[in-house]
Amino acid sequence: MAVKIVTDSTSDISPETAAGLGITVVPVYVRFGDESYRDGVDISHDIFYEKLLSSHVPPSTSQPAPHDFAGAYSDCAQEADAIVSIHVSSKISGTYDSALQGKKLVEEKCQIEVVDSNVASVGLGLVAIAAAKIAREGGSLPEVIEETRRAVEQVQVFGIVNTMRYLILGGRLSKATAVVASILDIKPVLTFKDGEVVRVGLAHTYPQAMDKLYKFVESNLPIQSLAIAYSTEPEKGNRLKERLEFYSPEEKTDITRIGAGLGSHVGPGALILAIRRG
Repeated sequence: MAVKIVTDSTSDISPETAAGLGITVVPVYVRFGDESYRDGVDISHDIFYEKLLSSHVPPSTSQPAPHDFAGAYSDCAQEADAIVSIHVSSKISGTYDSALQGKKLVEEKCQIEVVDSNVASVGLGLVAIAAAKIAREGGSLPEVIEETRRAVEQVQVFGIVNTMRYLILGGRLSKATAVVASILDIKPVLTFKDGEVVRVGLAHTYPQAMDKLYKFVESNLPIQSLAIAYSTEPEKGNRLKERLEFYSPEEKTDITRIGAGLGSHVGPGALILAIRRG
């Protein structure tokens, strides 16, 4: 039984990785006023961040429509007997629910399992990649689901944002946290807890915040895999990757860029680290 993996563009999986593992990525939508784009399809990362920094209208995002998922599932069903569809935390996006609705439109064509990853960005990416590797090796649907669930339990995500503006506009973080951060001129370190974004640390400078990411990795050894994503400053991602090389060999560490779907909420200067514990 061939199994295909579907995810959404908030996974920040690179096109090369998705193609190599046969992962179908359904784009979320990003809007600047009346202009609507599909993340990674109608708007590149470079153009998105140019618009983010220059536009007087802050971007907004919306989940893929059920028919977007139905189309992806129908395409996959031509080559597979089953589909595992893995998505951004349902606590911060309607994407998971939309995928469930899309499943109802095509479920007679093949078996579809929709999974809530409870995280976002490269954390979601690590889960989807783990599932895809088992599927590529010929794993059965129960085996792929088992690996997916295991990865969901083992993956942790930590992030630094340089500005709280976009998280507040998107309703992903409380105004109280933002006010405190602004007054004290601090950088919050964020993580996911039960699928929701919460503050897990504070730092007065970006280097101090990166130190906290490093310590989070140290406290969760051993790790199977590690991924890093940046929004506008690749040097920060490369610096963190070099620092963590002792714990995760270069060939096991992916570094990618935060797409428009998540970049709309974390803004410029953001850095996200995801690990899968051993």
